[in-house]
Amino acid sequence: MNTLPIYQIDAFTSEVFKGNPAAVCPLNKWLPEDLLQKIAMENNLSETAFLVPNGNGFDIRWFTPKIEVDLCGHATLAAAHVLFNHLKASDNLIVFKSLEHENLVVRKETDLLSLEFPSTPPRPVELTEEILLALGKEPKEVLGSQDLLAVYENEDDILSLRPDYNAMKKLDYLGVIVTSKGKNVDFVSRFFAPKAGIDEDPVTGSAHTILIPYWAKKLKKSKLLAHQISERKGELFCQIEDDKVLIGGRAVTYLIGEIHF
Repeated sequence: MNTLPIYQIDAFTSEVFKGNPAAVCPLNKWLPEDLLQKIAMENNLSETAFLVPNGNGFDIRWFTPKIEVDLCGHATLAAAHVLFNHLKASDNLIVFKSLEHENLVVRKETDLLSLEFPSTPPRPVELTEEILLALGKEPKEVLGSQDLLAVYENEDDILSLRPDYNAMKKLDYLGVIVTSKGKNVDFVSRFFAPKAGIDEDPVTGSAHTILIPYWAKKLKKSKLLAHQISERKGELFCQIEDDKVLIGGRAVTYLIGEIHF
């Protein structure tokens, strides 16, 4: 019988049962990929993060219940929370290395953790019948990066959207972001990724690598406050710096346990 530690962290919130839950599994060395995927499937959260020390920081990989993904913000925030609060990382800065990204920096700033991620500005794309069917309501603007970005007039439009998840699976994008200006914050969003086994993700750090450069340019601001207005809700403190975005948020521990396999 083998055992592994597991932590479940609610990210981008300071209250349990809100934000986005992620599992974090610190490892001494990498386990077989199929086992990592089985653990993520068993956890049945939008992401499980696995960490291995690499001498200068940590290698990190993220799995949904269905696939491995190349970037995940909330599970990286959750991993940093575990290292700072439970494994007693001595520095106020942690560097993660993923399969796709060399330096994903997380800084501890008072009660906030700040992710430094690459900025991925979106470009305008054509609004096709397939995209319109998936969204269920016509946006005023459609753009694309690694995910599709649909911009609407106001926050009520975002809250009222009822997308077609089966139609979304047929699009050439892993995820779909919908966004508008916010009533009480700079912008709001929701995120859907049925292709990855996640119909709606509660709070999505990686989506903000697209949202931040878009809204920073649109609003002519380098610092922005954002809410992801899923049922669980999340708060993100955003900043753009050249080709990087800073995504700040809080996190809280929900569960500490042990996996037996």
